[in-house]
Amino acid sequence: MSHLSYKTVSANSETVSKEWLLIDAEGQPLGRLSSKIASLIRGKHKVDYTPHVDCGDNVVVINAEKVTLSGNKWENKEYIRHTGYPGGQRSINASSLLKKFPERLVEKAVKGMLPKNRLGKKLFGNLYVFVGENHDKEAQKPKKVELN
Repeated sequence: MSHLSYKTVSANSETVSKEWLLIDAEGQPLGRLSSKIASLIRGKHKVDYTPHVDCGDNVVVINAEKVTLSGNKWENKEYIRHTGYPGGQRSINASSLLKKFPERLVEKAVKGMLPKNRLGKKLFGNLYVFVGENHDKEAQKPKKVELN
């Protein structure tokens, strides 16, 4: 055998084939939904997955306001941020965040599952979360993905 047959093929930005996927979040548990979305955005489901390349798909999530949380997480789960001023720590629980910004619940969960570097910031740009059934990505013809 030739030694050339053992070469590892690494994907790059020119050889990657990106698709558009549509996910309906209605009735899905937030954590399980987010981990599947993060895996799709990262490209781990593809044969030519390369850790340092954006080889994942673009994901459109609809019905973000209909995700579920188990137990007392609606009241006990807190999202903490800081304004940058002394004493500027602010927190909001999951139910209040759902009322104000339903799409941020999914975005924060997925962002926490992506790498914390430049690639992670770029990958997060491949996520599009919408409240309700309507979205503005019909021109890309996203394929519907069943997660269950």
